[in-house]
Amino acid sequence: MNLRLPLLALLLTCLTVYAQNQQTDWEMRFRDIPAPDRISAYVQRLSARPHHVGSAYNKDNAEWLATTFKQWGLETRIETFDVLFPTPKERLVELVVPTRFRAALQEPAVSVDPTSGQHSEQLPTYNAYSIDGDVTAPLVYVNYGIPEDYEQLERLGVSVKGCIVIARYGASWRGIKPKVAVEKGAVGCLIYSDPRNDGYYHGDVFPRGPWRPKDGVQRGSVVDMPLYPGDPLTPGVGATANAERLEISEAKTLTKIPVLPLSYADAQPLLAALGGPVAPEPWRGALPITYKIGPGPSKVHLKVKSNWDIETIYNVIVTIAGSVYPDEWIIRGNHHDAWVNGAQDPCTGLAAQMEELRALAELMKQGWRPKRTIIYCAWDAEEPGLLGSTEWAEAHADELKQKAVVYINTDSNGRGFLGVEGSHSLEEFINNVARDIIDPEKNIPVWKRSQLRQIANARTPEERAEARSRPDLRIGALGSGSDYTAFIDHLGIASLNLGYGGEDGGGIYHSIYDDFYWYTHFADTDFTYGRTLAQTAGTAVIRLADADLLPFSFTNFAETVRLYVDEVKRLLKNLQDETKERNRQIAEGVFTAVADPKDPFVPPVAESVPPHLNFAPLENALETLTKSADHYNQAVKKIQKGKISLPAEVLRTLNATLIQSERALLSAEGLPGRPWFKHMIYAPGSYTGYGVKTLPGVREAIEQKRWNDAEAQTIRVARVLEEASSVIHTAATRLESAVRR
Repeated sequence: MNLRLPLLALLLTCLTVYAQNQQTDWEMRFRDIPAPDRISAYVQRLSARPHHVGSAYNKDNAEWLATTFKQWGLETRIETFDVLFPTPKERLVELVVPTRFRAALQEPAVSVDPTSGQHSEQLPTYNAYSIDGDVTAPLVYVNYGIPEDYEQLERLGVSVKGCIVIARYGASWRGIKPKVAVEKGAVGCLIYSDPRNDGYYHGDVFPRGPWRPKDGVQRGSVVDMPLYPGDPLTPGVGATANAERLEISEAKTLTKIPVLPLSYADAQPLLAALGGPVAPEPWRGALPITYKIGPGPSKVHLKVKSNWDIETIYNVIVTIAGSVYPDEWIIRGNHHDAWVNGAQDPCTGLAAQMEELRALAELMKQGWRPKRTIIYCAWDAEEPGLLGSTEWAEAHADELKQKAVVYINTDSNGRGFLGVEGSHSLEEFINNVARDIIDPEKNIPVWKRSQLRQIANARTPEERAEARSRPDLRIGALGSGSDYTAFIDHLGIASLNLGYGGEDGGGIYHSIYDDFYWYTHFADTDFTYGRTLAQTAGTAVIRLADADLLPFSFTNFAETVRLYVDEVKRLLKNLQDETKERNRQIAEGVFTAVADPKDPFVPPVAESVPPHLNFAPLENALETLTKSADHYNQAVKKIQKGKISLPAEVLRTLNATLIQSERALLSAEGLPGRPWFKHMIYAPGSYTGYGVKTLPGVREAIEQKRWNDAEAQTIRVARVLEEASSVIHTAATRLESAVRR
């Protein structure tokens, strides 16, 4: 009998158990290090002055971050790009008919808030990338200014052609509002914050409470990010000093009409002057007026003129070299720029990331070395349109495609519950991380607290039962709106977005009141959830960096794609049923015009019923994906059950295969009309901006009634699912072969 094989197996098992115990020890040491008082100090320093793109303090912050990281013993560099960033030099909104009123377009300082009075350094209230314009036209209220609202206007017989529209913030990303307004013939767009959404309707306003005061204004970009994010002049390539640039007139993501944001104090006189039909009940906000639609009798003069400058931006990049797999990268990021002081957005997320880095530096002093390379990034110019991260990802695209394993993003942070969105191949992994992080208020795992919330908020008995019984809590899908976008949507790098919140309401988003005073009075006042975020994201980074076999799991992914397929099938069926019912009512005379010529009613016309779509290719591909996912899951279970340690060369090959699983979900030609977005499973919606559209090619073709495109996109999605299945099957087969050895 050959005793060497059993002894070798026993030795490998002992080494595996030892490695697992050592890994747990490093994680526990890590989670003990982050300190709330340090996070507080970072936030106070970073948000001490306005630090928008191009400002002196923004560059100062980047240099301070780099110096700090170097003092911790970390390899750090600043990587710059040159991007288009307009700032306003003329802004005007005035009511000229039937009375005269001129909007203040300014946020006043608050006496108790020490940084709110830094007016000379603050960006004015404006929407970046609004085109210059000077227009006077009738005003029309369009609710949220999304496509469904214009459908309602058409039913009411109201046209916005040749008008300035006023829309309230909410329901979609702000850049969608001028985009749709242009399609409907408007010549200008105003966007205001209604108190029903984030003002006194919810509670006391700042400084007495956390909600938006009457003069508070939400700045923000209105660049057409669903077309492509990043520098408008260098789509698809890094905005380096020598990059070839479009002329401003050629940039497709700039607005076609002038746009400005308003406070509800400035918006009220404009809305109060409107005539026309009373707005439908869901359109009515919380201002003390009768909400009417217009047009007329009010007429508004809108003027916007900007400085269209090229500004240098500063990404701070930290590299911790991997000891075993240096060419496999775990990337972690949070941006450092803000619209004004930005204590919550982004400094709370960035400060947590800083404590992660400090904790990793401390572990390295104690002898820890990650197996994979870890890259920490403090991005610049996120606020104008994800410029820093996008330009970096585009500039390093070839290397990232070869080496990037996972990207983990945070942005702002608050108090309450863990929120997670991301690639569903990482759903099981991040659930396991959440089980090991303790909530600082409830003293239970943050996973358990999130589960209890899902049970309490379930809309149906089925949802409640699933929340109780499903091993993993479902994570959301990623759309856009933060720095993960280039990594997942353009390069196919599996990604996660993390943050805490839900117990701290507020209305200071992108205003001068998002500062240290507000945050320490109304949000995570003692920064304990900042520490929790550092523990959560940092634990995820360590596990990914040190895992022998990368912790991708595909059964949850396959199950989730099944839900998406069922949703698009149901979407088509609902459209068919609704069209049939509407045509029946038209045929039976349910809709009849009123004889009064002043009545705005427009009788509807029967439409063609949406055709049958062949979902068989998608169903077949999904079946293949499910089998491959189960195959891989069973192979991993055999490894775990037998506590089998695999040779380094086998692991290297397996992990290289697993990294390609997300890449396989890309299509080289991209989504219809927006080829920069290449992911066929997740993407921001063309008319949602931030909000995700899953199976976007198929779903949006159905929503927009492009039936030939819907058929074609179904085949394209099926193709990438088949490709992903092949990658997963290859990984499973290699894993089984290694076990048999």
